[in-house]
Amino acid sequence: MDIKDIKNRAEKDIKSAQNINDLDKVFQKYLGKKGQLTQVLHLLKDLPEEEKKKTGKIANQFKKEFLIKTENQKKNFSDTDSYNPKSEWIDVTLPGKKISTGHLNPITQVKREVEDIFERLGFSVVEGPEVESEKYNFDALNIPKNHPARDMWDTFWIKYQEKEKLLLRTHTSPVQIRYMEKHNPPLRIVAPGRVFRYEATDASHEINFYHIEGLMIDKNISIANFKAIIERFFQMFFKKSVKIRLRPSYFPFTEPSFEVDIGCLVCGGKGCSVCSQRGWLEMAGAGMVHPKVFKAVKLNPKNWQGFAFGLGLDRLTMMKYKIDDVRLLYGGDLKFLQQF
Repeated sequence: MDIKDIKNRAEKDIKSAQNINDLDKVFQKYLGKKGQLTQVLHLLKDLPEEEKKKTGKIANQFKKEFLIKTENQKKNFSDTDSYNPKSEWIDVTLPGKKISTGHLNPITQVKREVEDIFERLGFSVVEGPEVESEKYNFDALNIPKNHPARDMWDTFWIKYQEKEKLLLRTHTSPVQIRYMEKHNPPLRIVAPGRVFRYEATDASHEINFYHIEGLMIDKNISIANFKAIIERFFQMFFKKSVKIRLRPSYFPFTEPSFEVDIGCLVCGGKGCSVCSQRGWLEMAGAGMVHPKVFKAVKLNPKNWQGFAFGLGLDRLTMMKYKIDDVRLLYGGDLKFLQQF
């Protein structure tokens, strides 16, 4: 194939182009995937070494000149020269393309579902600040300075402000204190939100996670009331009958205190790797409100009594969707999140 002949024809085609569309056709004719010059360049590998160098030099020079000339010719045309009514035509009867929208994290979905269930059980949803004072996060909850119970919370301390130490809250119990300061019993509330713990990250721990804590105060509230409510909650959340049990435990702001276990939903209580062959899974901490907590909010413990409890929303999410690593919930992987 004669390169000079290709070059002459290419120059004529460039000059005869009437608009940008014509120039695009000329480009495809000579430098497209099956263009004439492109084919010449593909054949270079089969030529003898001396001829390859000579022909290659000519071909590359031609390619360079061709691109310059097409760009110069393009300057002679306005944008309207490329207008093609057929290519711009829109069929308005076709269905529109679906706009891509965001996706709720499964924790958010579970949080909304849990709030809805407790509202149907007669609880109000309240919120509070994530940056708390030492008073609300510890002192008013019967966890004074140097109390051994503070070792249960690995805390992110922030700074001093007006002689008051600030921190990222380690639980949402401070919301209960703030609410009791401004509202008189009887009351029943749940306080969902993000909390923070300074601890190592692994498959079941994160430095921030989500809690929902509940409080019910009245004249004659007992553990039996709590057991009935929490059992009903688990049944509504998991949409099946769920066995629960209460185990004695310790929390400084409740007395007596207990852990709440549910029968393993994976093995039906027979024992498996999820429940460590015990047949039970720990899901919450709870207890009757400590008299010192009532005194901290200026309520007489002789007149009022009630229970408080705390549930991990991350753990509820993992149980509901059979997720084995909490870090998946915070990784931002859309392929994972869009499954829910």
